[in-house]
Amino acid sequence: MKNILFLIVALFMILLLIGCQTESNQGESEQEEENIQEPVEEESVKEEEVEDREGEIELDVTVNEHQPLYRVNQTNWAIEPISEETNSQVVLLTIDDAPDQHALEMANTLKTLEAPAIFFVNGHFLQDQEQQQILKEIYEMGFVIGNHTYTHPNLSDLSEEQQREEIIALNDLVEDIIGERPKFFRAPFGVNTDVSNAVAEEEEMVVMNWTYGYDWEADYTEADALAEIMVNAPELRDGANVLMHDRAWTREALEDIVIGLREKDYEIVNPKTIETVSE
Repeated sequence: MKNILFLIVALFMILLLIGCQTESNQGESEQEEENIQEPVEEESVKEEEVEDREGEIELDVTVNEHQPLYRVNQTNWAIEPISEETNSQVVLLTIDDAPDQHALEMANTLKTLEAPAIFFVNGHFLQDQEQQQILKEIYEMGFVIGNHTYTHPNLSDLSEEQQREEIIALNDLVEDIIGERPKFFRAPFGVNTDVSNAVAEEEEMVVMNWTYGYDWEADYTEADALAEIMVNAPELRDGANVLMHDRAWTREALEDIVIGLREKDYEIVNPKTIETVSE
């Protein structure tokens, strides 16, 4: 009888020890699972922090892209850096009387050369769907579109009402075509008036004449002669505001002009980096 009781007690102790060992192993397993999960949670938090920082960086870049680097000197029409850290050895390319006959080909040449420019347009060259499509293509290539009045008159010969119509009607038309109003205004023949200056201010446009140009002079209606004078003009200096027109000889000379200016270490300034009235 004693032997039987001894065996029962021994069996009970063995079962008790097995149960304790099982609970211990389960506790350790649960602890190990918790330890495994914790780093995953920390990694997730770190990834979120990185994404937040990347978002902040992208925002900063966007802001910097719209920061103007240059402004137009309203006395001599030169392009001047806003800060001393910005390159001053630049020239601005502008094409007037577009899109007459050669503007699209000129835009393609400039695009190939990665040379930005302003195309100053007239309303009488935007009267049909084909002309309007050309303007849209030039704009979609990345070029800035400027206002050169609707019919290219000498503004000093017009009444106040007529001057306003010449400028505002063209802005309305350009906006209808490309979805954006011009930010730069150039008066035909460089003749600005009190009225045109006031309208340009109302329309938030920068008034801009030029520092030099030659392609309307009889001696420079041939491509080689024009390229030669444009690259070696006595007026060529830092910030030059270079005037050209939608003309056959200018189209032919355009590549040589851009290459020649760059060989003289001039950077072709992007008009989108020039300060506008709204900035």
